[in-house]
Amino acid sequence: MPRVPTYIIAEIGQAHDGSLGILHSYIDAVATTGVDAIKFQTHIAEAESSSAEPFRINFSYEDATRFDYWKRMSFTKEQWIGIKTHCEEVGLEFLSSPFSQAAVDLLESIGMKRYKIGSGEVTNFLMLEKIARTGKPIILSSGMCSFEEMDATVAFIESFGNDLSILQCTTSYPTPPERIGLNVIGELKNRYPKHRIGLSEHTANIATGIAGVTLGAEILEFHTVFDRAIFGPDASSSLTIAEVKELVQAIRYLEVAFQHPIDKNDLTPYMGLKKIFEKTLAINKDLPKGHLITFNDLEAKKPAAQGIAASQFKEVIGKKLLADKSKYDFLKIEDFN
Repeated sequence: MPRVPTYIIAEIGQAHDGSLGILHSYIDAVATTGVDAIKFQTHIAEAESSSAEPFRINFSYEDATRFDYWKRMSFTKEQWIGIKTHCEEVGLEFLSSPFSQAAVDLLESIGMKRYKIGSGEVTNFLMLEKIARTGKPIILSSGMCSFEEMDATVAFIESFGNDLSILQCTTSYPTPPERIGLNVIGELKNRYPKHRIGLSEHTANIATGIAGVTLGAEILEFHTVFDRAIFGPDASSSLTIAEVKELVQAIRYLEVAFQHPIDKNDLTPYMGLKKIFEKTLAINKDLPKGHLITFNDLEAKKPAAQGIAASQFKEVIGKKLLADKSKYDFLKIEDFN
């Protein structure tokens, strides 16, 4: 069965640091890379968080609490409309992960096409039901879930009939190679054969995405930043814009290869080359009439079809020459009795 093109998502997350101008500059930059979609996060601090929420990484020099940070990362409905419009104008699908019921309402009000669920929300059945009721496609990251938990979530969403995709993900920023879990891609394919399987990764290394697609990931998601040295919680686990371009080119290149399986038994393309590169038996020294050929007398020389094929050398060992032969002469059937 032909493979579908990989759906590639470049996530901005909080790389904009609350600046609408920086966010729009990311849209223009990502549009040059060839990805299919650009993803943000829709945070409504009062609905999703509280002053009791601790920082995952205490990186902020201007936010006293994580609640304050989410507040600074939020945008108005009008601003989200402008963001979505800009994405569509440059040929990118707009995606944004919600983290509250209120965020789902906001995204629905601006015409969200599909929903990407972050790993921390996969067991948030309250929000999942709200999203599932929209009837729109859902992409789930599985970074903090066991198979038992995923089974429950998948069964829950299946009961609504939404198109569902599931991503292997490791919630570690950045993710070291020993924790990527590339093996899980195949395990997810076997466990959930009705659904698209992909990879959401945080390694800051294009090799991860290439490996994931090679192993069958049909969706690939990663964070991107202008520079990994910038301020923010995800910068060190992100790809740069230049790396995203390189990754997309590699994936599209591989997709052409995947779409063109070859028949190893069909040698038609190589018949001319075989005549040039394959070899004919010869001798490596002057030999007199009556000499019995040994293994140590033999050489193989290009091109093919000048006499006895090199692959048939055993058939001439022990045979008697009918005439004198000079060093490096080809051997022919008529040289023997």
